[in-house]
Amino acid sequence: MRAVSVSVLALAVTWAACGGRDRAEHSRAGARLEPAATGDPAPYPARPRAGDPAPPEPVVAPPPAAPIAIDTHVDTTQRMLDDGDDIGERLDDGHLDIPRMREGGLTGAFFSVWVNPRRFSGDAAWERARALTGAIRAVAERHPDLAALCTTADEVRAAARDGKIALLIGVEGGHALGSSDPDVVMQRLREMYALGARYMTITWSTDNPLGHSSSGARPRRGLTPLGRRVIEEMGRLGMIVDVSHVSERTFFDIMDIVGGPVLASHSAARALSDHDRNLTDEQIRRVAQGGGAVCVNYFSNFIDADYLQRRRRLERQHAERFAAIADAQGDNWIARGAAQLALARELDPAIAPPTLETLGAHFAHVVEIGGPGAACLGSDFDGVPELPLGLDDVSRLGALREELERRELPVGAILGENVLRVLAAQHPAPGAQ
Repeated sequence: MRAVSVSVLALAVTWAACGGRDRAEHSRAGARLEPAATGDPAPYPARPRAGDPAPPEPVVAPPPAAPIAIDTHVDTTQRMLDDGDDIGERLDDGHLDIPRMREGGLTGAFFSVWVNPRRFSGDAAWERARALTGAIRAVAERHPDLAALCTTADEVRAAARDGKIALLIGVEGGHALGSSDPDVVMQRLREMYALGARYMTITWSTDNPLGHSSSGARPRRGLTPLGRRVIEEMGRLGMIVDVSHVSERTFFDIMDIVGGPVLASHSAARALSDHDRNLTDEQIRRVAQGGGAVCVNYFSNFIDADYLQRRRRLERQHAERFAAIADAQGDNWIARGAAQLALARELDPAIAPPTLETLGAHFAHVVEIGGPGAACLGSDFDGVPELPLGLDDVSRLGALREELERRELPVGAILGENVLRVLAAQHPAPGAQ
C-alpha cells in the first residue's frame, strides 16, 4: 500500500478562499548568543543557569495548507475504460494520473463521461455512458487510500483533508443519454445523477435532441423543447448546467431558464482567440452575473487561433509527412500531437506555439471581464493532442500557478474555490435523489 504524500509544491503557498494571497509566517527559535566581552549590556538573553525556570516552548505556526485545486474537465476516462489504464499508478504516457496529480498539486478533477456519437448511438450510447461512469467509480473502489468519489463541495474538502484525490463526474453532451424520448431522457438523467454525475454539458461538438452546438450543423439555433425540460430537471436535481460547446443561441436560452450558477467546464476567451469553442465577453459576463465560472481550456488550438491557422497552412504544405505521423501513432492522439508539434517546429522554427503566458492571458481576461469569482481550471487533459509549451501534463500545473501569481490573479479562487462555490450552490429538491 503506497503512502499518501502531499507535493512539496502544493505545500509551498496557501491561498485564501476568496483568492487573495495569504502567506503564513513561521516563527523560528533564534540562536542565543553570548554577549561580547566589552562590559556593555548583553544584547541577547544570557544562558539559563541551574535552577532557573524552564523557558516556554516557542510557538511555531503549522505549515500552510495546500490549496484545493479542481480541474473541471479531464478525458482520461476513455483510457481507463478502453485501455485498462490504472490512474492509481504512474502511466507511461498521457496527461494525467494520480501520482502526477500530486506532483502538480491538483487535488481533484471532474472525469468526463464522453460518448463518441460517431461510434455509439441510441441505447449503445447510453450503455457506453454507464460503462464510463463505472470506470470512474472503480478507481475509488480500487484505491480507497488514494482517491474518493465526491459529489459535494464538503466531500471534496474532506478528501483533501484526508490526503485523497477527489474524483468527480461530469457528462459531456446530452447525446450520451441515447434517446429523444422525453420519459427515457428524464429517467436516464436521474440515473446519471444517482451514479454521481454533478454536471452535464448540454451539447458536445454535434447537435443533439437537447440543443444545438457551436460547431454543429445549425449553430444559429438554440435549445429544443426537450432541452428546456432537461434544464429544469437538472435544476430540480441540483445538477450543474455546463455551457461549453453550445451555440450562442443555446447559451442564452439556457441562461434565461437556469435558476443557479452554471459552469463553462472547458472554454477559453474568444476576445483573445476567435474560435467558436470560446466564450465572448458578453457570455463571460452573463456567467459571472449568475454566480458561475468559466474554466479555461488549455488546448493550443483554442487559446491561439492565429497559431492554429499557421499550423494548418504548414500541414497543408507538408501533408504527407504529417499524415505519416498520424498513421504511425493510430488512435494515440496525444503521442501523435507531440510528434506533429515536433515536426512543425522543425519545419518552421518561427511557428511560435502558444506558451504558458498565452494561457495565462485567458485567465486574466476572464477575471477582467467577470471578476475574481469567474475563472477556473478546465484543462481538457487527455482529450486534446497539444498543450502550451511548458505544460506537458498535470505534473507541470505548478508552472501555470506561477504564471497566475506573476499576473497577480486570485490564484486560490481560480484553482478550486470558484468551482466549489458553484458546486455548493446546487440545492436538490426534496426527494430528487
